[in-house]
Amino acid sequence: MTSQTQMEQILAPINQFLHCATPDAWVTEAKKPENLPVILIDHLLCELKAGQSAMYLLRKYAVDAKSSEILQEWFKPYERFAYRKQGNSNSLRGKSNISKSIMAKSASPYSQDLIDKMMLLIKEELHHFYQVLEILEGRNIPYHPIPAGRYAKGLLSKATTHEPNTLIDKLIIGAYIEARSCERFAKLAPYMDDDISKFYVSLLRSEARHYQDYLMLAQQISGGDITERVEFFGKIEADLIASPDNDFKFHSGVPL
Repeated sequence: MTSQTQMEQILAPINQFLHCATPDAWVTEAKKPENLPVILIDHLLCELKAGQSAMYLLRKYAVDAKSSEILQEWFKPYERFAYRKQGNSNSLRGKSNISKSIMAKSASPYSQDLIDKMMLLIKEELHHFYQVLEILEGRNIPYHPIPAGRYAKGLLSKATTHEPNTLIDKLIIGAYIEARSCERFAKLAPYMDDDISKFYVSLLRSEARHYQDYLMLAQQISGGDITERVEFFGKIEADLIASPDNDFKFHSGVPL
């Protein structure tokens, strides 16, 4: 069990990294019982998108053709549930682990570190997807696909379009998304039912590590000073969080 002191230690670098805290108005809206379905369903889809983003990075930059196919197959049961409502927690049990080897492509300039960190992240995100689905089913909350909010799209729209800066920008964006998720789980946990509260607290360590891994990879691949780009995306991220938003989601801005 994560103690209050441990939570504070996990959150200290996160809060320093983010350019603003989640507004109280968002927390007030998010803790309303009638908004629990959208919070949980959007969280479920965010876990899938986080895993997909890491998978796309591996397929584009790091792994060979056979590994690319293996990665695509790994995601299919989750995508079938999310987009076609096929399957349930029973059919997804144990699917977050992968037994086949993922190999780097021979011409890849990126280190094994990118593969190792993204593979661990994918496994954890898919397991979290399964855990959120269990919570939905346990509460008899029917799943239905919902459209994504503006948050990730707003960040990705500002990424550079030439390499390797595109990859570096996407890694920095990944760091902000994971850091914000960590901060929001901590904000919401005190207002949730006990099982959800414990689940959210249990996610803090992995989300914090994901943010650090993304940032470390961005620094490694850049080989130079990325402070300016980190600041650039920090301001964009804070604006998306602190500005009015008429589409309430897990990463949305101030509710209208």
